[in-house]
Amino acid sequence: MHAALIKSTARELGFSFCGIARAEFLEEEAPRLEQWLKDGKHGTMGWMENNFDKRLDPRLLVPDARSVVSLLYNYFPTKQQDDPFAPKISKYAFGEDYHEVIRDKLKELLYRINETVGEVNGRVFVDSAPVMDKAWAAKAGLGWQGKHTNLINKGSGSFFFIAELIIDLELEPDSPVTDHCGTCTACIDACPTEAIVQPYLLDASKCISYLTIELREAIPEEFKGRMENWAFGCDICQDVCPWNRFSAPHQVPRFDAGRAPELTATEWREMTRETFDAVFAKSAVKRTKYEGLMRNVGFLSPE
Repeated sequence: MHAALIKSTARELGFSFCGIARAEFLEEEAPRLEQWLKDGKHGTMGWMENNFDKRLDPRLLVPDARSVVSLLYNYFPTKQQDDPFAPKISKYAFGEDYHEVIRDKLKELLYRINETVGEVNGRVFVDSAPVMDKAWAAKAGLGWQGKHTNLINKGSGSFFFIAELIIDLELEPDSPVTDHCGTCTACIDACPTEAIVQPYLLDASKCISYLTIELREAIPEEFKGRMENWAFGCDICQDVCPWNRFSAPHQVPRFDAGRAPELTATEWREMTRETFDAVFAKSAVKRTKYEGLMRNVGFLSPE
């Protein structure tokens, strides 16, 4: 009963999908994560080595946790970038920073649960803590992790933000769904930097999203001419995925609020710090800071 109520409330708040898993240790993911880190496939993201135990057990993040409520929030845009020659940014960064938009929704969901169910203790998470969001979403039946390691929903594709609500309320868990990638290798074949080293295994240190967002030092010269004009993030593996033919445009005005898709190639190349601050004040792109974005744009320019 409580599970159905939470799911209906989540839909009212704009979440596309909501699923539930028991709050327990992620036994299957533990050895894979340990090996991935040991092999250095996280690049310079040293923070991924921190809180290893918390990353695998939500009960260490929320005392007495019983359930992990996973939610998907659609961000597939209603428009594309205007100038086909302009440096490209990931679709999720077209409008306002998703952290702010979704965190507000999550807090409202927790508030409503307390209003209707009674006192429930928990925490909300949206890409902000050591939570393996794709693993939890898969356990909650919201999709499967594709060969590119992103979560794929059979009916709606993969252009979703993933969020969690970890609470001390016992809820009926959902069942995982089966993998539907089959023999397809579209994402592996399309990756220009060969970051998907084998099906279901990503070397983040080669991923264009990592190179343009997470990497603080100079982009290695070996990637020169292989970035396909991406200046912030990369959507290639999702764009070529057959399941994304089912992606439908979001209905969130705040995700369409940014000016970034309107910038021309010239405006990108000649961008000043003042323009950066004005255009990306509420955008996830501000995470790279002006110097980082200009480093990326400069790296894309021909010699």
